[in-house]
Amino acid sequence: MNASESFSGSNVLITGGLGFIGSNLARELVARGAHVTLVDSLIPEYGGNLFNIDDIEGHIRVNISDVRDEYSFRHLIQGQDYLFNLAGQTSHLDSMENPYSDLEINCRAQLSILEVCRRYQPNIKIVFASTRQIYGKPDYLPVDEKHLLRPVDVNGINKMAGEWYHILYNNVYDIRSCALRLTNTYGPRMRIKDARQTFLGVWIRLLAEGKPFDVWEGHQLRDFSFVSDVVDAMLLAAVREEANGQVFNLGGEPAISLKDLAELLVKVAAGGSYVLRSFPGERKRIDIGDYYANFEKIRTTLGWEPRVTLEQGLHRTVEFYRHHLHHYL
Repeated sequence: MNASESFSGSNVLITGGLGFIGSNLARELVARGAHVTLVDSLIPEYGGNLFNIDDIEGHIRVNISDVRDEYSFRHLIQGQDYLFNLAGQTSHLDSMENPYSDLEINCRAQLSILEVCRRYQPNIKIVFASTRQIYGKPDYLPVDEKHLLRPVDVNGINKMAGEWYHILYNNVYDIRSCALRLTNTYGPRMRIKDARQTFLGVWIRLLAEGKPFDVWEGHQLRDFSFVSDVVDAMLLAAVREEANGQVFNLGGEPAISLKDLAELLVKVAAGGSYVLRSFPGERKRIDIGDYYANFEKIRTTLGWEPRVTLEQGLHRTVEFYRHHLHHYL
């Protein structure tokens, strides 16, 4: 049975389902014949947007609730075959300014979700969206899964705990779970009105508005994952038993400096401009410097590798916001 057949007729729950990655994942699952339920709190700062599901609205169920509500989640989880656990607080600055809220969403709520699964739906398969941020400032590049975990902010610490709760419940309670450490995911439907999800969203918004965007210093190296490649990885991890109990890096090729990324974005958009600036102090304190991933583990274990080039992905993203900008401001 291939991955497409695995989802046909299956029941799938996506937390954070009205957000950037969740809505793109939902679209692909609907195309594969799954019965999809989206859970989202629609808290304004967290990226949920009803326009994200505008074209599939009649083919999915939507439940507006918070993953911290254990009673609601107990009802939603029953009968589900797969859980894509994408709900989370993503802003590093917000986590430093309001650490208790970040703790509730990225840590305590994850434990609550797993407890509900253990008690009421123990045969479910869970894919957890983790982050490269938990590595902190790299000791070596490219970063593989054996690298020391040394988060530089509250968000990274709580995401690390959330990830390891999933691995623990796989190992101790046989709740089949795995985690994907995402890096700079971008593409259509990402949050662009601020930098809570990714700085690239702000760049693209300003570009679409005909305004210059700021590039901080510009020499830092980063890798980027187009959202359809991330969705492919999640679907593979869900259906492959080899993924159970594992953490996998995702990544993109090649690594690129932020200045070169800005040049490529201007080229793809056939216009626009940027300004090189010094790092703001509050960001400099939690910046990790250069980062790009070694994703050989997921390539060899599950056969995943990125298929969309950075130039192709930027072009698709810019075109999407040229047509739909007002829905994301």
